Amino acid sequence: MHRVAHRVAHRVALPIVFRTSGARSTLFGGLLIVALSALALTGCADSDETRQWRIALEEVEGSIQHQYAKRFAEEIEERTDGRVEVQIYPYGVIGDIDDIYEQLQNNAVHFAFGSGLLGSTVPESQLFSLNFVLSDDEWINARALNDPEFLWGDDLQQAYRERRLQLLALVPEGWQVWSANTPIRAPGDFEGVQIRTMDNRLLRETYRAYGADPTPMEYGELYSGLQQGVVDAAIQPFFAHQEMGFYEVQDYLISARQAQFIASFMASALFFDRLSAEEQQMLREITADLVPWAHEVQQRVNAERLEQIQANSDTELIELTDEERAVFKELARPLRARFTSDVGSRAERLLAQLLDAVEAAEAE
Repeated sequence: MHRVAHRVAHRVALPIVFRTSGARSTLFGGLLIVALSALALTGCADSDETRQWRIALEEVEGSIQHQYAKRFAEEIEERTDGRVEVQIYPYGVIGDIDDIYEQLQNNAVHFAFGSGLLGSTVPESQLFSLNFVLSDDEWINARALNDPEFLWGDDLQQAYRERRLQLLALVPEGWQVWSANTPIRAPGDFEGVQIRTMDNRLLRETYRAYGADPTPMEYGELYSGLQQGVVDAAIQPFFAHQEMGFYEVQDYLISARQAQFIASFMASALFFDRLSAEEQQMLREITADLVPWAHEVQQRVNAERLEQIQANSDTELIELTDEERAVFKELARPLRARFTSDVGSRAERLLAQLLDAVEAAEAE
């Protein structure tokens, strides 16, 4: 068997996009996209030479997205007999999250993950930010989200295709867990709490409904924001609280099982459309095959990271009761109508399709 050649990129010898004002930022961003796009032309070329495909992550090395990308890369390299090598760019290597989406749309990177912040690019993806929509069973959710009728249905696929993105899989990464310096068991406990959210309108409206003060903040700035009291609370799966050290500056972790962290695994539509039919089918098969594997990984990783948090800190874990969860669930329900009103008729159909997929998975 050939040697698997995928690798993690720690640096790129290209200008990195930084969110600064003025023409310098625009120039650097343009140079990066032009340079990576020039390299991307080799990604789909008909040639006997080894091709390089690139994956950009929203998360750091060692994260669930990183583990998924490594496994995906191994599958690609094995199924192409080494004719394709995959390079992985952890968060921060080629810019912030907005930069990653732009580079994916322009085929400067070939694959990337998108989650809460993706809602500003693909408004329909805010569906996955709705609270208390999915099952309490994580395996049911993984199956429902990747049900071919839902995932590859016209409504969901067109929502991404219209933004030059090709959706390949939906990857649940664990329950979203609140962290705070005060115990939160009821909406009244959120009063006056500034909670960091992604810059996603639906998330902001959700936490306003809970009584909190939602405050968008860049992921890379969150630790210092919590440490300095710029924000009081955060929303992440257990693995992210551990790997980014958020628990070090928070006294409580609160599990309400209100929503899972769901990442869209996407390809550039420009890139995908240049692939052969056989290669497109290969990507569909690989991502479908990875659904049970990814579910097992996220469960194991989140359990291990929670153990590490508890072993290395006095952070207290609070599990809300069904009665306590029901109060938040009632407050979250009107956000479904807000989602469909803001995004349109396609959003209404997608919500119905997702609820049907969850019901079907529960019935199996």
